[in-house]
Amino acid sequence: MNSYNPNIGAERPVIRQLDEAAINRIAAGEVVERPASAVKELVENALDAGARRVDVAVAAGGKTLIRVADDGHGIAAADLPLALSRHATSKIDGSDLLNIHSFGFRGEALPSLGAVGRLKITSRAGADAAEILVSGGRMGAVKPAALNQGTVVELRDLFFATPARLKFLRSDRAEMQAISEVVKRLAMAEPFVGFSLRDMSGGGEGRVTFRADAETGDMFDALHGRLARVMGAEFAENALRIDAVREGLHLTGYAALPTYSRGSAVAQYLFVNGRPVRDKLLVGALRGAYADFLSRDRHPAAALFLDCDPHLVDVNVHPAKAEVRFREPGVARGLIVSALRHALAEAGHRASSTVAGAVLGAMRPEPAGPARVYQMDRPSPGVLAASHAAQAPGFAEAAVPSARVEEPLVEPADLPLGAARAQVHENYVIAQTSDGIVIVDQHAAHERLVYEKLKRQMAENGVAAQALLIPEIVEMSEGDCARLLEVAGDLARIGLVIEPFGGGAVAVRETPAILGEVNAQAMLRDILDELDDLGDSQMVKARIEAILSRMACHGSIRSGRRMRGEEMNALLREMEATPHSGQCNHGRPTYVELKLSDIERLFGRT
Repeated sequence: MNSYNPNIGAERPVIRQLDEAAINRIAAGEVVERPASAVKELVENALDAGARRVDVAVAAGGKTLIRVADDGHGIAAADLPLALSRHATSKIDGSDLLNIHSFGFRGEALPSLGAVGRLKITSRAGADAAEILVSGGRMGAVKPAALNQGTVVELRDLFFATPARLKFLRSDRAEMQAISEVVKRLAMAEPFVGFSLRDMSGGGEGRVTFRADAETGDMFDALHGRLARVMGAEFAENALRIDAVREGLHLTGYAALPTYSRGSAVAQYLFVNGRPVRDKLLVGALRGAYADFLSRDRHPAAALFLDCDPHLVDVNVHPAKAEVRFREPGVARGLIVSALRHALAEAGHRASSTVAGAVLGAMRPEPAGPARVYQMDRPSPGVLAASHAAQAPGFAEAAVPSARVEEPLVEPADLPLGAARAQVHENYVIAQTSDGIVIVDQHAAHERLVYEKLKRQMAENGVAAQALLIPEIVEMSEGDCARLLEVAGDLARIGLVIEPFGGGAVAVRETPAILGEVNAQAMLRDILDELDDLGDSQMVKARIEAILSRMACHGSIRSGRRMRGEEMNALLREMEATPHSGQCNHGRPTYVELKLSDIERLFGRT
C-alpha cells in the first residue's frame, strides 16, 4: 500500500537560493489570502499616507479588479520602483520593531500583490504624477501620468500568476462580503476619514454598496456617528459609552445593553492601537464581562478600542497582523471586564429600545376586509377550568384571565418606571409613566433583584468554603500544575483551596460550600482548559453565580401571585435602584416601555 511520505527523500537534496519572483509568491501566500486581504493592505497603506478620503472599487468579488484611490501624500516618481521591492518601507527605520505607530511596517504588501496579479500604481507627490506597472513579478518602467492628488492602486486578475490559488476562492458574493467587512472595520477605526465601496461587476459606474462620510466633533461623537453608520442606528441608540484607564492601557468605545444581544458574535469589533484584531484574549474578556447577563446562546455587541504605548504590545506575531500579544495580558483582560461591568451597572434598569419596537411591531391594527375564520385547536376556557378543578382545588380560578385595577397610590411624575396602576394575569404589572406605560414581568424582575442581592451579600461576606475530610489528589503534568498554582490565590478567594503535592500532583483541600459535592479533578481540568484558551479562569465563579441564579429563581415572586398596590410600587422603586434590573438572569427584558405617542399612532390618532 502506497502512503504519503512527508520526508524530502532518500537522496540528499541541493540547497538553492530561490529567485525573487518565487520569494514574492511565497510571501503573497501569507499576506494575500484572498481579495479581502489585498483590499486590507491597500486601504491601510492609504491611511498610513494620511488620506482623508479612501474610495474602493472592486469587480467579481475582487478577483478581476481592485482599485483603491486616496488623497494622501503620494509616492515620488523616483521611489516607485523601491516601493515595489520587498521589505522597503517609509514607516519604520528598523531600529525599534516595537515602536510601531502605523498599520503597515513590513514592506511586503505591494511586491506580494505584484507577484500574483497585474498591479498598476499611479501617484503624485509634488508637481508631477507618475505610474508603474508590475505583472506577475515583472516590473515595467516608470512613466508620466495624470493625477490630481494622492495615489491610485489598481490590481487586476488577482492570482493569475498562481492559478491554483483561484480554485480555493469562494463565490463572488462571499468574497464581496469579506471585502465589505474589511472596509467597515477600517472605517470604524478611522471615523474622521471618509470611505466608499463600489461594486463594478455590472460595468459602467457600478453601484455603491457602502459609504461613510468623514465625521466631525470630538472623538466620542465622531465614533458614535460612524458606528451608527456601520453597525446600525439601533446599536448606537442602545450602546453605552466606555472610557477607562488602567496601568498605561486606555479603553474606549461603545458596548450595547445585554437586551440588545445577537445570535452570533458578528457584532463584536476589537481594535488595538487603531488596528482591527481578532484576538481570543480580548474576545474572551468581552464574553466574560457579559457572562452574568446573557445565556450561552446569546452574544454581546460592542466596538472597543484599546490604546497603549506600542512597547506594551507586539503586533508582529501574525502574518496578517490580525492577532497581538500583550506584555501584561491580565491587565488588558481585567480592564475590559471591569470597564464593561461598570458601564452596565451605571445603566441601572435601562433596557434596549428594540424590545419596545418589537412589541409595537406585533401590535398592528386588524386589516379591513372579510372576517377571518379561526380554527381553535386549544381547549375552551370552560374545559380548562373543569380540568384544573379536577386536578387540584383552587386552580380553576387561576385558569380564568384576570385583571385588577389599583387605586393610585403615587403619581408617576419623575419616576422612571412610573406608578403601578394594575396587575393582569397575576404576572404582569402595568405602570403609568409621565409619557407612556410600562409593562413589568413581576417574576423576571424580582428574580434579578434577588440575584443581585445574593451576589452583593457574597461579595461582602466572602465565599464559604468546606474543608474536605480527605484532600483529593489530582495528578497532572508539571506544566499544568505550575499554571494552576499561579492562580491558586485567586481560586482561594472564591473557596477553592489547592496546594502542591509533589511532582505534577495538586491537593484539593477546600471547595466552595455552595457547590456541594464536586468532582475536583474535572473542575481543575476545566480551569486549565480555560487558562489555555483565555489566559484567565472564571469557571468556578460562574458555577457559584449559576447556583445563586437558581436560588434567586426559587426565592422570587412567582407567576400567579396577586400583588397589592404597595408591593407593585415597591418592586418598581427597587428596580430603579438596582443595577442590571432591566434584564433577567438570562438576558431577557424584565419590562417593556411604550411611549404614549407610539400607542396613539397604533390607533391612528396622530
